[in-house]
Amino acid sequence: MKAILMTAAGGADVLQLADIAIPELPSPNHMRVKLAAAGINPLDTKLRKSPFFPDNLPCVLGCDGAGIVETVGDAVHRFEPGDEVYFFNGGLGKEPGNYAEYTVVHQDFAAFTPRHATLEEAAALPLALITAWESLLDRGSLLEGQSVLIHGAAGGVGHLAVQIAKQAGATVLATVGSREKAAWVTALGADRVFVYRDVDFATAVLDWTNGRGVDLVFDTVGGDTFGRSFACTKVYGRVVSLLQWTCNPEEMKTARTRNLALIHELMLTPTLMDMHEQRVHQRRILEEGSRLIEADKLKIKVSHVLPLEQAAQAHTMIEEGHTVGKIVLKIAQ
Repeated sequence: MKAILMTAAGGADVLQLADIAIPELPSPNHMRVKLAAAGINPLDTKLRKSPFFPDNLPCVLGCDGAGIVETVGDAVHRFEPGDEVYFFNGGLGKEPGNYAEYTVVHQDFAAFTPRHATLEEAAALPLALITAWESLLDRGSLLEGQSVLIHGAAGGVGHLAVQIAKQAGATVLATVGSREKAAWVTALGADRVFVYRDVDFATAVLDWTNGRGVDLVFDTVGGDTFGRSFACTKVYGRVVSLLQWTCNPEEMKTARTRNLALIHELMLTPTLMDMHEQRVHQRRILEEGSRLIEADKLKIKVSHVLPLEQAAQAHTMIEEGHTVGKIVLKIAQ
């Protein structure tokens, strides 16, 4: 089968189109899926530079996939050949990823694709949807009537987070990098959007909340955005971040004085630590997302669809940092 192999750690040029063997079913609970599309995530570019499992190279990247079930193991009861499925699975260097024509996935980790969504749209969802859901609802404990500030709200995770927060009944404030992105995020349902180049977001949030701050901050940006958010988080509030924390002593003093809960979110943990039930929980998040999509309450933005052989170009586009929504690889059927 055709696949994109990561041949070594390095730049985008280490991603090479190759012919490799079609994967065999590793257990009776697995199924082989003929992939139609693979989602591209910033995580993929980080793994390309610094793989989790360097001794396993060459490997196939790509954690997000969607396609059609081709073969099922003897114990598979949730699906049958011909079903359209999507999933977060593989792509970390330990299991086959999704930059390929075929992959294998345990039945417990796959969900039926949402009705009315294309396979490209489904492939764009898993990592971003699970990350946004866990950050806001599981880790951030966002409740109806509370307020949340979402940084990077036009990104792959951020634009889903805006919609999930609105469905939870929260007031949504957001930061983006341009006025065009601000208009789009407002259309998604955000109550107030700040262009971070035009205003000091912490001051603007405090002004908008009459000095109280927000109940929850969701940081998808990192850098100094994390520490600067403490001043506009409500006393006894929560800050959830996807990135390595960066803040100075004064900002940490602010966090301590305001009794803030500072929370990590790494949706990879269940996969890295082989936590089966937690991975089943993540699949159920996909199923909840499907219901929202089918009810026209959640939309996924796919900004670019590229052929499989242009995986290196997709990585370059992500690293340039100007894309809106998600990039997807289309795999010829």
